[in-house]
Amino acid sequence: MSKLDDLINNLCPNGVEYISLENCCDYVDYRGKTPKKTDRGIFLVTAKNIRQGYIDYESSKEYVSPDDYEEIMHRGLPEIGDVLFTTEAPCGFVAQIDNDKVALAQRVIKYRGHKGILNNSFLKYVLLGEEFQTKLHKISTGSTVEGIKGSRLHKMEIPVPPLEVQEEIVRILDKFTSLEAELEAELEARRKQYEYYRDSLLTFGDDVEWKTLGEIAKYSDSRIKNSDIQPYSYVSVENLLQQKKGVEFTNKIPEGNNSIEYLKEDILIGNIRPYLRKIWKADRNGGTNGDVLTIRILNDYKQRIDPKYLYYQLSSEDFFNYDNQHAKGAKMPRGSKDDVMKYKIPIPSILEQQRIVNILDRFESLCNDITSGLPAEIEARHKQYEYYRDKLLTFKRKSS
Repeated sequence: MSKLDDLINNLCPNGVEYISLENCCDYVDYRGKTPKKTDRGIFLVTAKNIRQGYIDYESSKEYVSPDDYEEIMHRGLPEIGDVLFTTEAPCGFVAQIDNDKVALAQRVIKYRGHKGILNNSFLKYVLLGEEFQTKLHKISTGSTVEGIKGSRLHKMEIPVPPLEVQEEIVRILDKFTSLEAELEAELEARRKQYEYYRDSLLTFGDDVEWKTLGEIAKYSDSRIKNSDIQPYSYVSVENLLQQKKGVEFTNKIPEGNNSIEYLKEDILIGNIRPYLRKIWKADRNGGTNGDVLTIRILNDYKQRIDPKYLYYQLSSEDFFNYDNQHAKGAKMPRGSKDDVMKYKIPIPSILEQQRIVNILDRFESLCNDITSGLPAEIEARHKQYEYYRDKLLTFKRKSS
């Protein structure tokens, strides 16, 4: 850090100016008309596609046609390096454009630092930082859906040290994020290997019995009073995680009198946009709604089918491809509940099921257990990055 210390001591020994976003950035608030979607052309990025630190292009698979792209040109074409900020659902997510084929719409503000004053990558790190995010959530509004008006956001102040200081901080933080990205890429390769091996293990021929899902399981037909739902046990399609990564609980309790009940060992599958591959095997009892398929093994088959084996079958690529093929709807495709129950499941002996589960559990742990291996290293690197990011972005304010 000595080079950065020298730069700060030489260029801003008396502190750093804090300037409002509207006075150090050009910005465009993308609201109003959503461009028409097509199967080719330019990525349409809305607030729902922005994660904390990056754009998830695969989460919507939506595109905008070149003709419609022309209609929004007057609002300012986004460029590689521009910084995006979500103002609602979710609020406060930040990403930087890394693709020149992007159109923006719906609850996204685009910032571009004034040339010679503010480095865009430095701006991204500042907006991601704990200091800015803490101030943001103190002035945001809404309890169910948190949001912030652009007029308030633009007046928020950020530290603007000399460009040489900004560039050195970006260089340091980019090293952290680059290493984390390399580890993520290695983990992704391992996950693909695991997916291939898992699907191979779950493939059978005519030498085993086959049953439709509807012959061995049913949708939950029990209800639970919302007053009986414990915090961190309500599951909606929003808090089921994409790409088979389970669930992220909140303390949200739904409105109304009751919900669909799920029980420990039930399998919950997101029924909206099946291509997002949302699935979780319940490790507790709780409540959910009609947008989530709650699959429960029939009593007659509880001794013949291991719940974890059924979970692995329903989290296979074969199942999700089948689910997608039978989904209905263009903007918001839904899986067909009837067709899901027609999906065929191979039923080897319970000992063979348990053997497969034991093997796949070990693979799953290697890929997803944050207490060991690559996931643990990625988690440690991310915490290290966050520590240094917030430390490097803490400045003494220059007195006026």
